[in-house]
Amino acid sequence: MLLAHAVTLAEARSYLAALADNARTVEGSIAYERVLLQLDLVHGDQSPAHEEILPGLLPADQLYVLAVKTIEDLVRHGVDALQIELVLAALLEARETDTTVNGSTGRS
Repeated sequence: MLLAHAVTLAEARSYLAALADNARTVEGSIAYERVLLQLDLVHGDQSPAHEEILPGLLPADQLYVLAVKTIEDLVRHGVDALQIELVLAALLEARETDTTVNGSTGRS
């Protein structure tokens, strides 16, 4: 894994971890953690450690956008596009799970 790939992956992992840490629901947190595990599996569990450099202060919507962008950027580093689409689908599902509270959506 080249340095640029490792940096992109570490950023994506940081955003996903922040989404899990700041989730509105327990189910949402678990769903984001599953996305993180899925991303790690795509990389053969050879993922660089992430640092807590950002996330806690960013709003969830911004974290989500940043996570999507960095995950999409992994294709430029040779990661299979289908695998990335599956991770992005799982991320969207996690976001929907996190915005659902007691059977109703938290969005207006």
